[in-house]
Amino acid sequence: MSAPSAQRPSARQHTPKVSEREARQVAEDARERDWHKPSFAKELFLGRFRLDLIHPHPLPAGEDVRRGEEFLARLREFCDSRVDGALIEREARIPDEVVNGLKELGALGMKIDVKYGGLGLTQVYYNKALALVGSASPAIGALLSAHQSIGVPQPLKTFGSQEQKDTFLPRLARTDISAFLLTEPDVGSDPARLATSAVPDGPDYVLDGVKLWTTNGVVADLLVVMARVPKSEGHKGGITAFVVEADSPGITVEHRNAFMGLRGLENGVTRFHQVRVPAANRIGPEGAGLKIALTTLNTGRLSLPAMCVGSGKWCLKIAREWSAVREQWGRPVARHEAVGSKISFIAATTFALEAVVDLASQMADEDRNDIRIEAALAKLLGSEMGCLMADELVQIRGGRGFETAESLAARGERAVPAEQMLRDMRINRIFEGSTEIMHLLIAREAVDAHLKVAGDIIDPDKPLSAKAKAGANAAGFYARWLPKLVAGPGQLPGTYPEFNPAGHADLSGHLRYVERSSRKLARSTFYAMSRWQGRMETKQGFLGRIVDIGAELFAMSAACVRAELLRTGDDHGREAYQLADAFCHQSRVRVEELFTRLWSNTDELDRRVVEGVLSGTYTWLEEGIIDPSGEGPWIADATPGPSTRDNVHRPIR
Repeated sequence: MSAPSAQRPSARQHTPKVSEREARQVAEDARERDWHKPSFAKELFLGRFRLDLIHPHPLPAGEDVRRGEEFLARLREFCDSRVDGALIEREARIPDEVVNGLKELGALGMKIDVKYGGLGLTQVYYNKALALVGSASPAIGALLSAHQSIGVPQPLKTFGSQEQKDTFLPRLARTDISAFLLTEPDVGSDPARLATSAVPDGPDYVLDGVKLWTTNGVVADLLVVMARVPKSEGHKGGITAFVVEADSPGITVEHRNAFMGLRGLENGVTRFHQVRVPAANRIGPEGAGLKIALTTLNTGRLSLPAMCVGSGKWCLKIAREWSAVREQWGRPVARHEAVGSKISFIAATTFALEAVVDLASQMADEDRNDIRIEAALAKLLGSEMGCLMADELVQIRGGRGFETAESLAARGERAVPAEQMLRDMRINRIFEGSTEIMHLLIAREAVDAHLKVAGDIIDPDKPLSAKAKAGANAAGFYARWLPKLVAGPGQLPGTYPEFNPAGHADLSGHLRYVERSSRKLARSTFYAMSRWQGRMETKQGFLGRIVDIGAELFAMSAACVRAELLRTGDDHGREAYQLADAFCHQSRVRVEELFTRLWSNTDELDRRVVEGVLSGTYTWLEEGIIDPSGEGPWIADATPGPSTRDNVHRPIR
């Protein structure tokens, strides 16, 4: 048993105390500041619709397709014959023989180069594999994604030394599962307060601290750990990344967490006490940990929306089959408009999400474009829309949607796990950056050009001379930029004619809408910066809507480009045009509402209500209930020290 919280300092007492400004500066320092390659999404937020950056749709090389399709065929056969999703849900654990089978298949090394024993799949086919295996069991999709998208292989691929690659990648490709350890009990998306320490000691670093929500941590063989190195003579210090052997003395997996969904997830709490890590296991220089983490996520984030695509496809299949046989008032429920609109939403959104993921993935493979915003938008859109589609499927199924698959089967009906899908999908709005954090992250990138020319004007720490210089630079930039936002190709009826082929839906009008809306979005951002200046960063409601508009415009563009690709390839082109047309019409309704809400909203009123809630003004509203919550602190004790719990680490062999 651990010591009572009253006898030990709380988690907050050893967490570094930082001001809001200091916390923002840490995040800012970890950003990739420069743009060396073009970005379609970045240009979109600046009011420049660069269709040439995504059209014609980039295509994978023939050899990549052959290798990818061969693996998908093997993976499909494995999932059909050896994966029992219902068993994983029931027992809340992926059977060891399934994990070992995935190892034999090479699934741990999908993204690892063949010279290290991996499969060397492209991002496109890696994501297709995750969508496939995630449809069989979301827990398996999460295991493989956490291992390769954010676990040890990805940061080593980009930042690791040759010796580290030679040492670890062959293991990671075939036998060893990895986990990524950043979050702590009192530290989420605010890494400036990271408490886990890595103190230099001769040829080693000594790690102390506690990590929370360590996906794969319960079964991992290798860990990538973010820890704070204290500044000292010969040590720059700062948050630093390390590869750590999971069975090192002093590491204890103290708890395997349980969740409302993803019941097979091997996610836990890991304590480090005087854990010695060789300096040779440090990834990159001291202080580069957050930059490594953020860069890893630039493409790593694509795995999550890829699995959302898989769930959308499954939702569409079940909605189609069920609503064709379920009758209400003399007609199949699909023929009733109230249900039909939900099916149309699922179909059109699945098409658009797949278009977004495939486009961003192919751009990542070609490495011609900077896709940090595109990947973040894909994650944002996929997680939000994926939850909506799962929720709509439950509604279409009615009471059967709320009933478990096991119960349905027990009374003689098809075991459709719709309620499980809804539970499993919910975490995606939190995983790898919550929706709220994604809004802020993307918004920061979206206004980067403005801050580069005018940031010193609104920075209270800058001297008057710097503000004057920034003012001159800003005047020149906006004198050139603003006039270009007045008119553009979106106002000319004949533009984008290749998207209006005979006998197909007309998509050219949607692209003209995107072009006009892109300029409107840029104008709105400029107006807001002029109005709020230094307070802009506090207007999170406004920034979130700006980002959501950009996400919709990106998805509309991707859907149209994909439809044209399928048409020219004679691959369901007419149907693809219909789906793209439906999605764009649905998206335009959402965009118009978001534009309205930029300036007509309840943000100020909401802030006043929040102040009242926090001050206790409305506690009378809470009367008349029983709170079933248990006793205990809101945040668990994370004081460094030896573990007092049993080690539940369970490597799979």
